[in-house]
Amino acid sequence: MSTQPLKILVYSHRPNIREAIITAVGRRPAPDIGRVDYIEAGTVSEVLMTMDAGRIDLAILDGEAQPTGGIGLCRQLKNEITDCGPIVIAVRRKDDRWLATWSQADAVVIYPLDPLAAAETVADVLRARRLPVARG
Repeated sequence: MSTQPLKILVYSHRPNIREAIITAVGRRPAPDIGRVDYIEAGTVSEVLMTMDAGRIDLAILDGEAQPTGGIGLCRQLKNEITDCGPIVIAVRRKDDRWLATWSQADAVVIYPLDPLAAAETVADVLRARRLPVARG
């Protein structure tokens, strides 16, 4: 296991939503994941620059962000970045899960965020990302 903390990008135009996501997931989502550090982004351009640089282990995007929501942004990232990292979408309505599926999100969390469910979801996505590729 790496000693470097994993990097999680959190995007929302509202600082209080970014804070709520960070608080819910926590600095250590699961014992086997280790510590995580957060990079906050309040604009789409910040997200694009950070994701293009390839230094992110996971992104959590606010599906309700303005003027560009995380759902559309997720689809753009998944289609434009080769080997795009995992993305979790935070939505307000359970009925919006289908939109997150359309966006190619790796997982969805629902507002208000349940800290146990949010941390577990993030940990599951990070674990899946770290699985070795089987060569045959």
